[in-house]
Amino acid sequence: MIDLHTHSTVSDGSELPERIPELAAIAGCTAVALTDHDSLAGLDAAEVTARQHGITLIRGCEVSCRSGLSGAGPGRSPSMHVLVYFLEGDDGPLQHELVALRRDRVARNRALVDRLAGLGVTVDYDRLVAEAGGEDGLGRPHVARALVEMHVAQDMSDAFDRWLGEQGAAYVPKARLGPVEVATLARGSSAVAVLAHPLSIGLRGAALEQVVAELAAAGFSGIEAIYSRYTPDDRRALRAMAERSGLVATGGSDFHGSFKPDLSVGTGQGDLDVPHSVVEALAARRP
Repeated sequence: MIDLHTHSTVSDGSELPERIPELAAIAGCTAVALTDHDSLAGLDAAEVTARQHGITLIRGCEVSCRSGLSGAGPGRSPSMHVLVYFLEGDDGPLQHELVALRRDRVARNRALVDRLAGLGVTVDYDRLVAEAGGEDGLGRPHVARALVEMHVAQDMSDAFDRWLGEQGAAYVPKARLGPVEVATLARGSSAVAVLAHPLSIGLRGAALEQVVAELAAAGFSGIEAIYSRYTPDDRRALRAMAERSGLVATGGSDFHGSFKPDLSVGTGQGDLDVPHSVVEALAARRP
């Protein structure tokens, strides 16, 4: 069993990077990927712990992209998330781009807090930074938790719906690459690109299959078919879609610690079981 989608305090998770391999080992994983948003900062610490527990760490990240579907109709998301695996070191086209994305993340967080203040909701930015362990690690879940504590949101979901999400009153868009750009940068860094939680872009059936086929032709290596919150039928359909497009059907928990308390490393909601052969299949796709 493996888990190819986890987050730590480096982005928007609640657990330290070195804790992720510990939790993976406890769950019985043979490998785990740390895929913080736009950052590789936690990988060295996580790798030390992974070696101590005798499991393989897959060095990765998750990048938010423009989906190109913003005008495609109701229910469709303008964003698309791409998981990138096998990023070694800090020198490479994608690694360099991540630096710029992290700068944008800091500017976006500051603008978000300013926008909330303009709406009469004053959030202590310095406190948020301290809780996140630094500006680079601060994300919207930290702000959402603060809004819940301030009783201006009922829970995390309500905080995103009312304030922080794409339809929220205080939403601030972030700079995004296109998915094909991410795949190209990944190849230049000897890494592979995988479409994360494919159903989140708001397409199904033939429409989704067309997008997946286009991504495959553009250099993607896989799609995340085995995802914690997908039904067995969804997972089977996505596996078949991956096979038809010549892609690897990958999987992961999308663990965020206390920010998504129903998800556990390795097992997701209890039924996740991604085979180790997926790592080997992805590694075979590396440039």
